[in-house]
Amino acid sequence: MIVVATADFELYHEVVAELRDRGTVFTTVEPGDPLPDRARVVVVSPDDLDAVDVPTGTEQVVASGDDARRAVDEALATLRGGGGRTVVGVDPGTRPGIAVLSGEVVVAAFHVPLAETVDTVRREIDGEVDPLVRIGDGARLQGARIVNDLDDVPVELVDETGTTPYLGTGARGMGDVLAAVNIARLDGERVDSREIEPTAGELQRIKDESRQRSGGDRTIDEELARRVASGELNVDEALDEHAGNADT
Repeated sequence: MIVVATADFELYHEVVAELRDRGTVFTTVEPGDPLPDRARVVVVSPDDLDAVDVPTGTEQVVASGDDARRAVDEALATLRGGGGRTVVGVDPGTRPGIAVLSGEVVVAAFHVPLAETVDTVRREIDGEVDPLVRIGDGARLQGARIVNDLDDVPVELVDETGTTPYLGTGARGMGDVLAAVNIARLDGERVDSREIEPTAGELQRIKDESRQRSGGDRTIDEELARRVASGELNVDEALDEHAGNADT
């Protein structure tokens, strides 16, 4: 656990804000108070050094208010035991590519249906210190659904232009996963949600898919297509609701 123990108001405010933005578990104590048993890192100002008793096995990060981000990075690196930050890249689509990086090393990769994407990401970041998810800005509707379903996870939206590499012989099917690796390595814009108004063409594609899935028997209406676009329903659920409406 990270402990903030400082009488420096600016340092306290900046470090606490940075830790909260990253969803990190931490606590605060007054300088001179004993540190919790679970403390592994304590953040202090130069003026707090004599007042804070740092036990053996607990690392100390010394910083000033204008150096808060560096202090938090150093504290989190200590918690990670020297390993790199866990970053998950997602190339959205009907079957998103997912790449999990620890520092610069790819440690896992997946190519799963859209409905399994969020659970896969959550499983990979469970228990990690300061994880980050980067999602490409293409496939707008599917990407928005993933962003909104990860509402309690730090997410960046990344310009995915040029992230899909050329695929040579034998590499068919790897494009989405390799794009996810590239997305994970690009800085993006921090987002908490993404609201997308589906275009007429996107709604028509959903309707066309519903007709194909029904064997040409039925096509869902625009209201149901919008609910599919928002992620509230999948196409099969929309067809079931459409059939139920037709029977009433």
